[in-house]
Amino acid sequence: MDKTLSRDGTSIAYHRHGDGPPVILVGGALSTAADEGPLAALLAPRFTVLTYDRRGRGASGDGGPWSPRREIEDLAAVAAAAGGRVSLFGMLSGGALALEAQAAGLPVDLLAVYQPPYTPGPDGLLYKSRCTALLHRLLAEGDRAGAVELYLSQTGIPEETVARMRRAPLWAGLEAVAHTLAYDDALLGDGSVPAARLASVTARTLVMTGGFSTEEARRTSLALAAAVPRARQRTLTGQTREVAPHAIAPVLAEFFAREVFAGRAAR
Repeated sequence: MDKTLSRDGTSIAYHRHGDGPPVILVGGALSTAADEGPLAALLAPRFTVLTYDRRGRGASGDGGPWSPRREIEDLAAVAAAAGGRVSLFGMLSGGALALEAQAAGLPVDLLAVYQPPYTPGPDGLLYKSRCTALLHRLLAEGDRAGAVELYLSQTGIPEETVARMRRAPLWAGLEAVAHTLAYDDALLGDGSVPAARLASVTARTLVMTGGFSTEEARRTSLALAAAVPRARQRTLTGQTREVAPHAIAPVLAEFFAREVFAGRAAR
């Protein structure tokens, strides 16, 4: 992996795939650059795709106390390594990070997100508050397995599936990055859609959700699209929270390629 330095000196590791206009994939909770590899491979024939280990994961460092600003600076460092202005695709909580980064001024013309897991509404905010408190207690006690189980249960994975995952080789990797669950949780604030901040997003934005996702996820997707000035919403037929790379890759390729061409023509 190549490496770049974030503003605070933390080393951020990234992979570069393909050739063409630069696109950065921003992974969600517990994911690493390797998890984004299948989607990157599908986009690489048309784009230079960068996948990276977010702070505290994989080959990247984890210097100093965490803050959203530092994660935004990490993403800015990867963007600089890509050559400046980039397109972004953020998956789940990575979508929340991508939105926050662009709202904070990261030079992005095109932004796509898939189901940033905000939980608006009184019930959703209460649920988020309780999960945050439990997550911090588990991590403070050093119960990394419990923290991973809590996250997986939040995503709707059945208990028996989680039990099988605990016996699989991948479980050690999940526990290794369990502390970063607190980072993703903090990115989502109290769970409400941060409409005031998102009003500062200037990029053309595509907000996506799955046709088989929950009704709450679909409502959140619409609320996000309404909050971002230049956004439109799209539902991917047959997809759930865990979207298949082969289903989303052509949608992203069409969006990024068409909008890049239109932007160049306008100039």
